[in-house]
Amino acid sequence: MNTDQIKSRMNDLCQELHRHNHLYYVMNSPEIEDRKFDELLKELEALEAEHPEFSDPNSPTKRVGGDLTEKFQKHPHKFPMLSLSNTYSREEIVEWEERVKKAVDGEISYVLELKYDGAAIGISYEKGKFVRALTRGDGAVGEDVSSNVRTIRSIPLALSPGEYPDSFEIRGEILLPLNEERLDNGDDPYANPRNTAAGTMKLLDSSVVASRNLDCMLYGVYTENRRFSGHFESVENAQSWGFKTPDFKQNMIKRVKSIDEIVEFIDYWQEHRDQLAFEIDGIVIKVDDYQMQDELGMTAKSPRWAIAYKYKADEVSTKLIDVSYQVGRTGAITPVAHLSPVQLAGTTVKRASLHNAEQIERLGLRIGDYVFVEKGGEIIPKVTGVDMDKREKDSLPFEYISKCPECHTELVKEEGAALHYCPNDSGCPPQIIGRITHFISRKAMNIDGLGEETVVQLVENDLIHSASDLYYLSAEQLLPLERMAQKSVDNLLEGVEKSKSQPFEKVLFGLGIRHVGEVVAKKMARYFGSWEKLVQASFEELCDVPEIGQIIALSVKDYLENLEHLREVAKLQDAGLKFSASEEELASRSDKLRGMSIVVSGVFQTVSRDELKKLIEDNGGKNVSSISSKTDYVVAGDKMGPSKKDKAESLGVPLLSEEDFLKMLE
Repeated sequence: MNTDQIKSRMNDLCQELHRHNHLYYVMNSPEIEDRKFDELLKELEALEAEHPEFSDPNSPTKRVGGDLTEKFQKHPHKFPMLSLSNTYSREEIVEWEERVKKAVDGEISYVLELKYDGAAIGISYEKGKFVRALTRGDGAVGEDVSSNVRTIRSIPLALSPGEYPDSFEIRGEILLPLNEERLDNGDDPYANPRNTAAGTMKLLDSSVVASRNLDCMLYGVYTENRRFSGHFESVENAQSWGFKTPDFKQNMIKRVKSIDEIVEFIDYWQEHRDQLAFEIDGIVIKVDDYQMQDELGMTAKSPRWAIAYKYKADEVSTKLIDVSYQVGRTGAITPVAHLSPVQLAGTTVKRASLHNAEQIERLGLRIGDYVFVEKGGEIIPKVTGVDMDKREKDSLPFEYISKCPECHTELVKEEGAALHYCPNDSGCPPQIIGRITHFISRKAMNIDGLGEETVVQLVENDLIHSASDLYYLSAEQLLPLERMAQKSVDNLLEGVEKSKSQPFEKVLFGLGIRHVGEVVAKKMARYFGSWEKLVQASFEELCDVPEIGQIIALSVKDYLENLEHLREVAKLQDAGLKFSASEEELASRSDKLRGMSIVVSGVFQTVSRDELKKLIEDNGGKNVSSISSKTDYVVAGDKMGPSKKDKAESLGVPLLSEEDFLKMLE
């Protein structure tokens, strides 16, 4: 064969093998025998070995794995990959549906799906070709596990010609099929399919991944230019493009309009889930219409337009041997139950959360009791009750500690708070280590080359006592330490130096102010623009910041009135960290909407809904989801619901067009 013929034959083999893969692993209707498939695959492998210049990165030969990865690269998600809110309560499903009805106009359809017990994945395609697969990571940035995902035969590496977008991402769950094959081979079944699937994705040798025969169910299409009006339609089309999606005929996905139909679906799969070839742990309910999804929006962690109902977790009984206490970075004391080891949901449980003193008192807990344990969200074990029939007659009532288990300072408990706290924040070792570990974390200063183990080592060697000390370390101090070779020291110091470029909102979050999470830190940084303005803010001004109530405002004021905290910030400022927004950011902000509550509703032409909401916050306003007498304006776009419009008019709330609103800000 000449060069053109070889190239053409390799291309034909790729397309034919992709088609047979799809027929076998997705459609369950093979056209050829395994022997014939293997012959075609071997022919392609031989041609690729002789002519690597013509090899396709998405060749079917990549299914067998063999790539060795030193480290998974991180990539930002084009669309945030958020988790869903969970509930075990049917009453909360009803409440969620009522909130949805209040927030959007028109008839609402819901899409019901199974909640697959696997590892979340997002796979990008360009012009029908597999490009990249990312894990969830922290929702904003994931790890590139493409070499491993390519080995999963139900995931197409190249789509047949069709009406799909030029660029899109499809999301779903990597699943470990139930363990019949391992049992047939005389092996022990995997105890926890979800953990095994997630762990397999992190293996550095893709040939091992290929040997585990993972599967994937895909159910969410994300693209900048939507072609469909809703979620259900997009999943239907994804199936026609060649993806393995939930089976419509087997009732694995369904579109409904009432709460009764939602409950019926939940009940059906609670009864029939053991008939599936993979594990599920609940049901997902989503608002179908994309425009309504946009109206409902998202919180920092999860979309408001979806919720997961989780089936009740398995529960076991075991003996409570002892209770220990952990000290968090904010000084919060958390009691931990030490249990006689017991198998629960595929893992051996030896410890479980007891939350706080009130929970222990409510349970009436005593050392030596037999307690009921379940996995909250099937992740964190928790004690849910006491088997009173097995209580020993000579057991004594439980006494909660009064002093910090680490520094022996008298504990405090604020009025109305559930937790006890150690107030010795500058001298309690776990608090010092916890605060520095929080400061260096990915969502804060993101210091590469520095982890919790190294922080502990630096504190124990008296080299650092607070986060600011990191910026004054030298190579001469670090090199004598264990496991600190020249390269490690260079990486650590380089990571510390690079962190100085982190924006004000990250620095603010990194300070670890009690109750100030990532979202609140971002809101405060946007609202005040600089540390100086934040320090000068009154309690009332803090309460005016979106997402901040009295509890957070009090916590911030307490932090700002502590001289040790102010000295720490001064050291960080001297080290060169950013304690104000950039000039570009400040130039885009104003106080024109200070104190105003604004609702955004409808579809917009000039800027997107998210951009409008950012403009409101950048100009001092507060985004609210529902109209009330306290609403100052409604920015009304096309297709704004009639009931919202009627409500605004009845309350005398002014309606602004997109153009009028943008003129307001000029």
